Amino acid sequence: MAQPTFETILYDVADGVATITLNRPDRMNAFTAQMMLDMIAAFDATDADDAVKVVIVTGAGRAFCAGADLGSGGATFDYAKRGEEAREEAKVGDVYRDGGGRLTLRIFESLKPVIAAVNGAAVGIGVTMQLAMDIRLASTAARFGFVFARRGITPEAASSWFLPRLVGMQQALEWCYTGRVFPAQEALDGRLVRSLHEPDDLLPAAMALAREIADNTAPVSLALTRQMMWRMAGADHPMDAHRADSRAIMFRGAAGDAKEGVTAFLEKRQPSYPNKVSSDLPDIWPFWEQPEFR
Repeated sequence: MAQPTFETILYDVADGVATITLNRPDRMNAFTAQMMLDMIAAFDATDADDAVKVVIVTGAGRAFCAGADLGSGGATFDYAKRGEEAREEAKVGDVYRDGGGRLTLRIFESLKPVIAAVNGAAVGIGVTMQLAMDIRLASTAARFGFVFARRGITPEAASSWFLPRLVGMQQALEWCYTGRVFPAQEALDGRLVRSLHEPDDLLPAAMALAREIADNTAPVSLALTRQMMWRMAGADHPMDAHRADSRAIMFRGAAGDAKEGVTAFLEKRQPSYPNKVSSDLPDIWPFWEQPEFR
């Protein structure tokens, strides 16, 4: 499959791993409407490409993403004052929607595991976009900030749903109430990130984790596992999980991947899973109302 090109990000697929690099280094990878569209399209591409087993997201230069591009000054967050083009970019149908939320909801729906390699400053949408990713590794040089109250706005990108689930309500509120920028060690202590790495070691560590996943696990099983974990984070009762589990085990147990996984284990060899996400992903959500838009 030909690799797509984008205006604000770099996209590369090699040996089963797609790397999405935010690529506005002269602006510290500040987030724009075009970056939102590019990233959504990139996740459409990773889902459609069976060669992609894992996705890594990182930033070019010294920042991961320094937040929204503030080039419009005081009108940055005011659709009414940013002109017709900006208003139309923010609309889905007749409704104005937060661009960060459109991105995180798309990441939430990803069929491939997503690893964040946070190489530098991650502020505002630069940190909230990570919350829908699965595993976050950070450079010791990284900095984080939920700075919204210091800019006169509120948390966005569905972070009021994601953040307390990841770090707990008390920690989520402290970071959002103060709006301060904090170092990577505090992000680790607060369970926002999984591990810290020296700058030159960050991408190799992320790639090693991606390789462990890509080389040993069945892609269809990963797609189902990811959606089961994320969707059940908001379930009202474990019976919802039991229904999903039961259907997933029924479908997967009869699939070629299950035979191959067991046989490879018994024969002490690397598995070669035959099923593909693009064609063999079962629908285990008959009770789940699918989102109407991304």
